[in-house]
Amino acid sequence: MVEDNRLIKVLADLVAFESVTPNSAGSLEYIECFVTKLGAGCVYVNRNQTSNLIVTIGNGDRILAFAGHVDVVPPGDSAKWINGNPYQLHVDGDLIIGRGVADMKGAIAAFLLALEQFVAVTDLSQYKIMLLLTSDEEGSAHDGTILMVDYLKQNQIQLNYCLVGEPSCVDVIGDTIKVGRRGSLTGSLVVNGKQGHIAYPHLCDNPIHSFAPAMSELSSKIWDNGNEFFPASSLQFANISSGLGVTNVIPGQLTTNFNFRYNTNHSVDSLKQEVLAILNKYKLNYDLSWQHSANPFLTKVGSLIELSRQAINQVCGVNVACKTDGGTSDGRFLIEVSDEIIEFGLRNASIHQLNEATSVSDLTKLASIYSILLCKIFND
Repeated sequence: MVEDNRLIKVLADLVAFESVTPNSAGSLEYIECFVTKLGAGCVYVNRNQTSNLIVTIGNGDRILAFAGHVDVVPPGDSAKWINGNPYQLHVDGDLIIGRGVADMKGAIAAFLLALEQFVAVTDLSQYKIMLLLTSDEEGSAHDGTILMVDYLKQNQIQLNYCLVGEPSCVDVIGDTIKVGRRGSLTGSLVVNGKQGHIAYPHLCDNPIHSFAPAMSELSSKIWDNGNEFFPASSLQFANISSGLGVTNVIPGQLTTNFNFRYNTNHSVDSLKQEVLAILNKYKLNYDLSWQHSANPFLTKVGSLIELSRQAINQVCGVNVACKTDGGTSDGRFLIEVSDEIIEFGLRNASIHQLNEATSVSDLTKLASIYSILLCKIFND
């Protein structure tokens, strides 16, 4: 078992770095110092304001990579945090509060302690473990994990197993691992009309009225019913704007955007064509641009899922669900260099919120699961 006090100390150290995207704020250098003492080699692959740390320890043929991010979202009003400082770890009994404790500095601390324990009792020549840590996961991701994936490709490094420490669990620690994710496609739409006096609608073309039927069809359409591994695809409108702020002018333009979270039943092109067909059906005068940020992916079924289930059951005694829901993650990049990939971390109930929280018991269990998983992969 990993020692609770030491685990809390490492997490407190990590939380103290005010690493709001894309600033690593010294957190990666702290991790570099930690792993160097274990015999690891470290390489930075940085671009623009983003720092990316690649750690390698051991010389074996099989490779397990732990992937994650040190960056956090802004804390919001610090005065509303329980101790007035989101970057000072607050521990009260079993409760732990601090920005990033769940997403995902807690998982990083748990893996570091599990790694330290594993290295102490294992021949370095028999395994290879890598850490892939970025400071640009919560932001654009243009200079983060995708850059490390390029580095791995250039150096012909293929990961046998990849464990992403994202907060995956819902009700209790161990109840969920993510084995894939949906794709994400955003459309930005401008519907053009003709502005004029609201008392003379026959001289105008109201884009709100003309778009309303298309919006209704787009928002109510059942895109699919999901499949064996994925929930149904969904389109959601995020913003809509029109008008001059007065009550006597018909606007000349409406702007809106919408997002698809889609499964493997669709391609980017098929979704675009279905949207265009609906817009054209209502003879709209429009301009539409697209931003595609993620393809759907699903891990290859292999030993990693089963070994993770065994480790989780050994520590937590719960049945594990394999899911693909939730937002996008850096797994969408890592799948390109990974034979098998899962996401498993703490509970996600409070991530990005004020007083983001986890518990000492959950954190200790996670470290134990990671420790057992390392032993199962390399020693069983």
